[in-house]
Amino acid sequence: MHIVFRESHGLEETDTPYDPGQTPGDLVVLSFSDSDLGAFAAGWHRAGGGLPSLRLCNLEALRHPVSVDTYVEQTLSGAKGILVRLIGGEAYWPYGLASVQDLARRRGIALAVLPGDGRDDPRLESVSTVPASVLRQLRRLCEAGGAVAAQAALAQMALAAGLWAEPVMGTTSMPQMGFYDPGQGVIGAPPDDGPLALVSFYRSYLTAADTGPIDALILGLREAGFKACGVFAPSLKTPGFGEWLTRALPRPPAVIVNATGFSARMETGSPSSSSQYPRGARGADSPPPSPEPFDFGCPVWQVALSTNRRREWQQAERGLSPSDLAMHVVLPEIDGRIFAGVTSFKAPEPRDPDLQFSRFAHRAEPERVAAIADRVSARYRLGTTAPRDRRIAMVLSTYPGRDWQMAHAVGLDALASADATLQMLDDAGYGIADGPSAEALATEHIDWPLADYLAALEHLPAALRDDLRAEWGEAQADPDCCDGVFRFAAIRRGNLLLALQPERGQRDSRKDDYHDLTRIPRHAYVAFYLWLRAQGLHALVHMGAHGTLEWLPGNAVALSASCWPEALVGEMPVIYPFIVNDPGEAAQAKRRLGAVTLGHLPPPMIAAAIPAGLGELERLLDEFSTADGLDPARRDRLTRAIRDEARAAGVEADLGIPLDASPAEAIARIDLFVCDLKESQFGEGLHVYGSGDCGAQERAGLLAALDGRHVAPGPSGSPARGRSDVLPTGRNLFSTDPRAVPTPAAHAQGIKLAEEYLRRHLQDHGDWPRGLVVDLWGSATMRTAGEEFAMALHLAGLKPVWDSGSGRVSGVEVVPLTLLNRPRIDVTLRVSGLFRDVFPVLAQLFETGAAALAGRGEDPADNPYQARSPRVFGPEPGQYGLGMGPAADDFTDQARQAAGEAWLAASSWSIGADGKARQDRAALETRLAGADSFLHAQDLPETDLLLAADYAAHEAGFAAAMARIGAAEPRSIISTPRSPTAPAPAA
Repeated sequence: MHIVFRESHGLEETDTPYDPGQTPGDLVVLSFSDSDLGAFAAGWHRAGGGLPSLRLCNLEALRHPVSVDTYVEQTLSGAKGILVRLIGGEAYWPYGLASVQDLARRRGIALAVLPGDGRDDPRLESVSTVPASVLRQLRRLCEAGGAVAAQAALAQMALAAGLWAEPVMGTTSMPQMGFYDPGQGVIGAPPDDGPLALVSFYRSYLTAADTGPIDALILGLREAGFKACGVFAPSLKTPGFGEWLTRALPRPPAVIVNATGFSARMETGSPSSSSQYPRGARGADSPPPSPEPFDFGCPVWQVALSTNRRREWQQAERGLSPSDLAMHVVLPEIDGRIFAGVTSFKAPEPRDPDLQFSRFAHRAEPERVAAIADRVSARYRLGTTAPRDRRIAMVLSTYPGRDWQMAHAVGLDALASADATLQMLDDAGYGIADGPSAEALATEHIDWPLADYLAALEHLPAALRDDLRAEWGEAQADPDCCDGVFRFAAIRRGNLLLALQPERGQRDSRKDDYHDLTRIPRHAYVAFYLWLRAQGLHALVHMGAHGTLEWLPGNAVALSASCWPEALVGEMPVIYPFIVNDPGEAAQAKRRLGAVTLGHLPPPMIAAAIPAGLGELERLLDEFSTADGLDPARRDRLTRAIRDEARAAGVEADLGIPLDASPAEAIARIDLFVCDLKESQFGEGLHVYGSGDCGAQERAGLLAALDGRHVAPGPSGSPARGRSDVLPTGRNLFSTDPRAVPTPAAHAQGIKLAEEYLRRHLQDHGDWPRGLVVDLWGSATMRTAGEEFAMALHLAGLKPVWDSGSGRVSGVEVVPLTLLNRPRIDVTLRVSGLFRDVFPVLAQLFETGAAALAGRGEDPADNPYQARSPRVFGPEPGQYGLGMGPAADDFTDQARQAAGEAWLAASSWSIGADGKARQDRAALETRLAGADSFLHAQDLPETDLLLAADYAAHEAGFAAAMARIGAAEPRSIISTPRSPTAPAPAA
């Protein structure tokens, strides 16, 4: 019998060790929730000396194993009783729980480990050392919340530990759900007149007296004219909450602002499994999801209560931490909520000398609260204005700016869609006047006086004005400013403005500027949006994916007033028809503009036909398949005829089949080539919004958004890859939980991709790959739930570790060479800017795995990871794309050198296991020098590789970079799965 040892590494190992610096106390309470700890602090002080000494610590400070070991030795070793509340179960603190349990059983310490999310967890009960009756009592008190209940829980722990505690006076009960007023506390009912605004929040904020941001939101909405109050519950998933709320409300709310995290519909983190999609988002045979507690038809806004400090928000381009992004932004999108921004940050209170604990509490950000109230009010104004009086702007993208392609949108005929939408709005009673079609934008224009622009400019933050002038000089020098006016390509059709989005920068650097988050927009661009705001618009509709507004400088999410997208669009509602198979770009618009992204169909697919010149070759192959095995002589004649026909048609030359190739090899490759042609599909034309099989739903979605109503959520993905759940389109797109990638299903598919790649490489080259660069894109990773990343893990001999409770990836496991039955493949990841921003944990995961492999005592021939170096590279933080500029369209030797330099410059930032990016060009070039292959997975059957320049730029840019550093010419592979279950890497 052989025993195979598996080695796992958790993501907590990438955290920085921290020492809370606490001396021992009789009792210790540990929790991830500052609200929990605040309640226990209040309860201990309420006892007035009637309880044993107490220490409190947030488990976030004890993530790293070194932190756990230090705390066990310095603090817990002197305790008599330890209470731990875990949200998410054992997997969220595995090393700590194992260490504390070991200590408690060795020292006879009373240990109570309770679930912090209201769900039963037999595993936590088995870890505890106190009787089950004590656990039940402690759980009841902790779930009751508040200072009195916390005091009673501490007294119970003291008795379980053999310590004395005074009796607790007072009631420990508080309603599980109810309404709230900042001045009165819990109230019986909300106001009974006027437009009702509900602010929903966790009951734990109330029991911990940590309602600062909730109070600020309620008061801000009241100043905006709403009758606002709070509504609280343990969570939106609390059984019966939706039914109770419907009965308790005197009238439906006008708006809801949600301050809780996660999705109300989901038990796990990943919307990638078929059972996770919300209502209407899955196939007809799927089981019904859990009910939506906010099913009132009104818009539901989502705000983020950041768990970080304000200075971290100000200094970090990301805006929110990965956990805050998932909890407060990504998962709420699954319910169709609209992101309104960040409303508060955590700030420490003075350290309590008795408890040796500094509580972190939420502190409202007044400027952000006011901006959120303005956004909520603007969408309410949109919905309460009669359609005939609504002033709407429809904006089309200028990119790529060619005379023959005036308004670009991915997969969408933007001009025809604009005309169709104008007609639809006219039919719906909007004030659309007769006038020219969208084609007239090539010649029509509207002027705006320079003086008006300069006056409006003064309302922007001074820092933005200074940056604008430093980058572009004075407004009069802008090419679109002539004779004292700015000239915009625009048409006025009654209450509707139809316009082209101006160039954000110079026309000749358009490709470089398009995704550059550091590039300041020029005066004409700024003037265009300030002009739109001066029109008193009710909404802005951007027709098709995608424009440049969502790619302007500023935070990636949770913007401030000094971020250009917010400075230009302000509180104006943005509605964004978007191709359903591009979740990454759609997420950018949702999170940076607060847009409602309405999915639309990709172009229709039609089957490819065999070219006329290959008809005879197809006939011969069909005849060969019949003769093979039945008539050897006839088979041999057909073999010669097939090869002669393939040579004459140039097929053998295209496939690189040598003259001396064996008949079996040649026939197999020729047949696969012809079969691929017959099975290929391609897009026919472009989609027109509101047409096709889902036309009615697309039109209904747009009208609902323009009515200011809630738009049902729908997943993003490719219908051509069997994603029937993305239909019908017309719904508010959502993507995926970045912490649940790769999913188990995607991991299984990634293994297939990896094994197929290795099989083909062995077949073609007779040896294992020497080194492989895997090109990872954010949108593709969202669509496939991480298949390509899982492929890279498997090639290295790694696999993800999932938390059994949430389905999220919590670490990486080393696959022993015995099970791999091959060497580990030397993999380097080149990630896109969007991948870097959306999936920061995956870069950390791969580097964590690489570090684990470096420490294994394996033969270097089987384990190239023993040569430790960075292995994940991407663009500089805030940068996107490759920045090749004219070099991508120039085929000279000089252009090739420029393209290679551009690829290297745009890929030279390494991302470490700590999540930090560092410029390391030397390490990148070292990795490339050891590579012989480049692999990019093209997951969209409906997108021709020749249709978009990005595919060619990434592949050719890599080849040019290899030439630039003097490396051997690489083998480039585009993996083009014909279906999710049929990977087919092709050179």
